[in-house]
Amino acid sequence: MATKVRWGILSTAHVAQNELLPAFTDASNAEVVAIASSNNKVYEIAAKFKISKIYETYEELLDDPDIDAVYIPLPNALHSTWVKKTAEKGKHVLCEKPAALTVIEAKEMIEVCKKNSVMFMEGYMYQFHPQHKRVKEIIASGEIGEVKIMRASLSFFLEDQIGNIRMNQKLGGGSIYDVGCYCIHSIRNILNTKPKRVFASAQNDISSQVDISVTGIIELENGIIAEFDAAMDRARVGQYEIIGTKGTIQAPRAFIPQNGNAHIVIVDEAGNYRVENLYGQQYMLEVEYFSKLILEGKMQEELLEDTIQNMNIIEACFKSIEKETFVNLCPSNQGAAI
Repeated sequence: MATKVRWGILSTAHVAQNELLPAFTDASNAEVVAIASSNNKVYEIAAKFKISKIYETYEELLDDPDIDAVYIPLPNALHSTWVKKTAEKGKHVLCEKPAALTVIEAKEMIEVCKKNSVMFMEGYMYQFHPQHKRVKEIIASGEIGEVKIMRASLSFFLEDQIGNIRMNQKLGGGSIYDVGCYCIHSIRNILNTKPKRVFASAQNDISSQVDISVTGIIELENGIIAEFDAAMDRARVGQYEIIGTKGTIQAPRAFIPQNGNAHIVIVDEAGNYRVENLYGQQYMLEVEYFSKLILEGKMQEELLEDTIQNMNIIEACFKSIEKETFVNLCPSNQGAAI
């Protein structure tokens, strides 16, 4: 029985170079055996991470029988095409977020993966950091009482906007797809309940017309209110806060821990607080988690459902921005916007 999943990487994207390739190197049950790119940097990257095979085209990599799974960090608008092509070659897929640009795209991708009996996971790496499990434990214990509201924020300042794919509408740019999706996912992940309706407001960049920042409200079925804001034109922030009837929990490094280090702050009614420090290499934990599923042959249906549900809310945000009103989510259609 195999002890390591053999991975191929499509492109030399920055997230692959800076985050995933080091994660694959550290993972106990995964190894990168091939990378594909027409970019000359591919030779330097392959040498640095000791990748034995280099392909000039993605198709050549997908045809390699020695590859079990493929990581896709391509621009958002290309995810659907290459997820399907990868699945049709019988290879498992780890795709960067957002997996798709629409609910229909997401469902089609997942159907192709199911049809070809391959596993699929969308790359929300933050969720594998131990701090979030601990937050959910504290909520479940009743220490902060009944949860009333959650706020999530993720932003950064995009210095070089000209030519950046984040500023290209056709490639799926904009703050909702790039960072807002994390806020939405964290709200669903931490509160573990379905959304009822959504409101969003965006500020568009004058030249590119992509949403440079967005603020939103998600009303959940259990009565909890969630607020989020995401942007590409302000200081770096990556946090969430849960407020209950008896206290609060703050996660100041919710999405981007510093070298794996994060902490949560629990404050009671009297203002007393304690800090819990938690450590975890979230990208490595993501790679190990999905590689374990592949080795065991155990696809988690909830991973597929999670992708569709998150895409439903993202799509509802765009509809709300267009209509300038709340958009209801229909529970009979897995939360689809109406």
